[in-house]
Amino acid sequence: MSKYVSRRRFLKGAAATFATPAILSHTHAYAADPVIRIGHVSPRTGPLAGFAEADDYVLAGISELFSGGIKNNGKTYRVEIISKDSQSNPNRAAEVAADLILRDEVDIIVAASTPDTVNPVADQAEANEVPCITTDCPWQPYFFGRQGVPGEGFESTYHFFWGLEDVISAFLDMWGQSGVAKTVGGLFPNDADGNAWGDKENGLPGPLAEAGYKLVVPGQYQPLTDDFSSQISAFKEAGCEMVTGNMIPPDFATFWSQSAQQGFNPKIVTIGKALLFPSVIESLGDRGDGLSSEVWWSPDHPFTSSLTNTSSRELANGYSSATQRPWTQPIGFKHALFEVVADVIKRADDLSDPAAIVAAIAATRLDTIVGTVDWSNGPINNVTKTPLVAGQWQRENGAYDLKIVANTAAPGIPLTGELKLLG
Repeated sequence: MSKYVSRRRFLKGAAATFATPAILSHTHAYAADPVIRIGHVSPRTGPLAGFAEADDYVLAGISELFSGGIKNNGKTYRVEIISKDSQSNPNRAAEVAADLILRDEVDIIVAASTPDTVNPVADQAEANEVPCITTDCPWQPYFFGRQGVPGEGFESTYHFFWGLEDVISAFLDMWGQSGVAKTVGGLFPNDADGNAWGDKENGLPGPLAEAGYKLVVPGQYQPLTDDFSSQISAFKEAGCEMVTGNMIPPDFATFWSQSAQQGFNPKIVTIGKALLFPSVIESLGDRGDGLSSEVWWSPDHPFTSSLTNTSSRELANGYSSATQRPWTQPIGFKHALFEVVADVIKRADDLSDPAAIVAAIAATRLDTIVGTVDWSNGPINNVTKTPLVAGQWQRENGAYDLKIVANTAAPGIPLTGELKLLG
């Protein structure tokens, strides 16, 4: 059984507890107990809100877990979590991060959900020398998007997730099963993610060319555009049987609708970010069947929580039971953020010293519900990676299920289906 809150307790308390900003504190602790404050930033509203869909559930569960405080060096520290909404806007993310640091005086700040939230929060933390842990963003846009210098990195900010090399490997693993022509249409927005995914050196173009694929990219588009006619025309002219890229959900919905209207029918469509969420797939109706994406976390991932010993499936089922909604991939990573925070709080030599907290972060080696977090073993400074596979949405008995169809890079995560072509 999941040790998270029951459905009744969750539904009763969520509306009152998670107004923005949300402050989760535990007043029943002894008044003399020292307090450690954790700032949390994610996109509760706006086009990236799907990434934060499970925040209320995760924060309610974490609040309950931390209700008795966390021990460090013989003292019990009362924990306050202050959560704020980035509104899917980088400028707003920076603003609320600054509020958390300067007004709320948080001891640690955490953030998740694409570079639009992660990078401005991490930049504020770095500038103010506040320990920061982030996730849910490929490491290249996190590191290079913040002007990171290999070999130097950052002082206060640390990140765990996969990289573009991993998503490319997963996509190629999946596409290699298809037998379709190796001409791929590329859709990359003019934003931090799109710039990273479409980068000729660190993004998709180079590795796809090396693997024998022709990538057709008719220029980057502006997010929330209402016309993909030029891209669709270019893809049709080039004979693209596959489409890939990185998009927010509204942009993909526009592209996919216009593709149908203009007679563009690729056999494989693999899009990062936009196709992660069941709500997006369901909104597409029958045209959601067979779309594919990366899979960061699922109920089938063979990992357990260091906080609760809850399995991935138990965590996913607990969310669905409490909310009556399908599980989503960010659940695992939002939970893992607080696994790492709890571990750091327990191990830090001096919780009043930001440098000691940063040292504890850097020394982390923790088996979490998303895999091992170990900053001594990463591709670049301040970064450690978690495993990645590829999956496809397939409709069964009227409902969509995300099947894991390619796992060569992480064979410990089991396959749950076979790739099928669109149309």
